[in-house]
Amino acid sequence: MRIAVIQATSQISKNGLIFDAVKKYASSSEIFNFGCTKDDADSYSYIEIAVLAGLLLASKSVDFVVTGCSSGQGMMLACNSMPGVLCGYAPTPQDAYLFAQINNGNAISLPLGEGYTWSGQENLEQTIARLFSEPFGQGYPKDERERKIRDANLLKRIREQSQVGFMDLLHTLDKELIQKIMTKKDVVDFVFAECANPDLRQWLHEQKKKTK
Repeated sequence: MRIAVIQATSQISKNGLIFDAVKKYASSSEIFNFGCTKDDADSYSYIEIAVLAGLLLASKSVDFVVTGCSSGQGMMLACNSMPGVLCGYAPTPQDAYLFAQINNGNAISLPLGEGYTWSGQENLEQTIARLFSEPFGQGYPKDERERKIRDANLLKRIREQSQVGFMDLLHTLDKELIQKIMTKKDVVDFVFAECANPDLRQWLHEQKKKTK
């Protein structure tokens, strides 16, 4: 699995915690850290990060995105507005485990601004641990696994049929939003190099020329 870590600028202090936990508990995966960190020249809202998460997944540059914002709710909603993204909300280890096993999505949003004393950091680490504790999509509870897997696949088909394609979405986004996401050069350059979708790669090429 190829995993991207990317969260809103409002929670840059949590980036290291998330990245270290993902490296620890998904150690067999390729993990890419896209911040946001204090080294970014710009700040990015949860909506802008959700578009970038959608870009990472639509391009098949990564298989899974670990993200978050202050509440986790806004990022989850914004990510689920991106075609092809099925994002869960995981305030607890149990929520993370159930999402991975029952819903088998490709992104998870963490509430990064709530309760961050020592126990908050411990909860975040244990949430990541449970998320990656078993292969995704096995169904839960185990005696109902076949029905749970069938329902998860049905949901994905319904979402695909009810959404526009990611390229169609890009063509409707405001110019200002496109210009902003193009400033996140680590993501843009990574997707451009790794992109499996020739139409999306061409779109990025055109946008990169406009911003030179």
